Amino acid sequence: MTELNTLAAESRIAVIDLGSNSLRLVVFERLGGALFPLLNEKVMCGLGRGLSITGRLDPEGIALAFANLRRFVALARAIGVDHLAVLATAAVRDAEDGRAFAAEVEQQCRVAVTIVDGAEEARLSAAGVLAGIPTAEGLVGDLGGGSVELIAVGPRAGDGGSRIGRGVTLPLGPLRLAELGGAKAVTETVERAFAGVQLLHQAAGRSLYLVGGAARALARLHMEHTGYPLHIVHHYTIASAEAEAFFDIIARQSRKSLSRITTIAPKRLDGVPLAALVLRRLIAAAAARQVIFSAFGLREGYAYSHVPHGADPLIEACRAIARRESRFRTDGDRLQQWTAPLFPKLDERGRRLHRAACWLSDIAWSDHPDYRAEQAFTRSLRMPFAGVTHAERVFIASVLHRRYGGTADAPVTEPTRALLDEHAMNEARTLGLALRLAYTLCGGTVALLSEVSLDRDGDNLVLEIPPTGSLFSGETIQRRLDAVARSLGVSGIIRRRRMMHAVHA
Repeated sequence: MTELNTLAAESRIAVIDLGSNSLRLVVFERLGGALFPLLNEKVMCGLGRGLSITGRLDPEGIALAFANLRRFVALARAIGVDHLAVLATAAVRDAEDGRAFAAEVEQQCRVAVTIVDGAEEARLSAAGVLAGIPTAEGLVGDLGGGSVELIAVGPRAGDGGSRIGRGVTLPLGPLRLAELGGAKAVTETVERAFAGVQLLHQAAGRSLYLVGGAARALARLHMEHTGYPLHIVHHYTIASAEAEAFFDIIARQSRKSLSRITTIAPKRLDGVPLAALVLRRLIAAAAARQVIFSAFGLREGYAYSHVPHGADPLIEACRAIARRESRFRTDGDRLQQWTAPLFPKLDERGRRLHRAACWLSDIAWSDHPDYRAEQAFTRSLRMPFAGVTHAERVFIASVLHRRYGGTADAPVTEPTRALLDEHAMNEARTLGLALRLAYTLCGGTVALLSEVSLDRDGDNLVLEIPPTGSLFSGETIQRRLDAVARSLGVSGIIRRRRMMHAVHA
């Protein structure tokens, strides 16, 4: 069996998230230590609508949920998932008819339903944040339709070395708050609830990681409002003062004014202002330094519990993509080692980004030559990576753009240039040109690079090649070596190693 087929045979994990407002099916494909979203479908059911008044699930929501649950379960099985989980959260656990509803789902769909308690929901959300942002340290706030979960993450968050602390759940979801009446009553309820949470007082000056559909909608609104060039919610970061001011504006908007904004699903419009109000008060109560939006939450936290721990999600994803899409058996680690002499002062974070770019350096080979640079840039910029900031995305994409011959003034790179400083842009250019030289030397057979080396020697960049043979010489190689040298402000020289003579006794 080929390596490609082995990867394709890895497990598929399906999670059906039965929330207060929405019902969602996500199917993850596991490739090594990385998960890729194979399918993601959502229906706004509103199971928790009216719950605080009636104590029961919404009848229309129940009917809608059953119809779509049957389809979701059938679809997951048709796809051939290896593991299927149905997770029910706030609405089902709090409603007096919640357990009866879950039992009926199990009977109709022939699948087990797990009613997740508040503490476990918080833990899974935190685990999802850490899967997507391994360096996360601060407070996670997961706002769903019926509740908000709060939990600390980071090196000192939990007992016994755990990076996840103890969580709390509060009945402050937009569906429940909508039944309180005006903004004054809602504000008082939210502030009163937050005032009694000791966890918030311990989070002062740290990052606040926001999870949930309403938070993602607010992130997209802010991107549109500011003209942000990269429409990726995961790891989108805003200073707390700016987030508070913006959430204040959204909290005062009517449904009619918000309906003109195409980035919000019509069924979510009613809840967005209330979500903005809750999150605005949460930022203030936590005295957060900055707000970071996470696209990873409960579903990802559950799915990643089925993946071996310890692997770097960014590198694992890049390796999986490379093994599926490169021409030969690309070895990103070997490429990173070969280019390392050009970057003697690189820190651990820099080596990680170089490694990721090197693994992806052959993904555009099948595109039309005139569009390879553009395609490599846009694809790598928008891939469903975890463990990478927006600036780091732009760095990796800029490396690949230069590796495929892209120019500094290419229109495709213009919108995101402001996300990188000059030093990072120059570094990306040099690495991209070095990879272009590497592929010229080896033709994609990376093992051939063991016969040549690249190193700095004073004001020269020296490409050392074997003492004989024509494989590593020629006009194209000299031209591409010169391009790397110019990016470093030195001259490029091709030098043959001396012939080693046998010594006879």
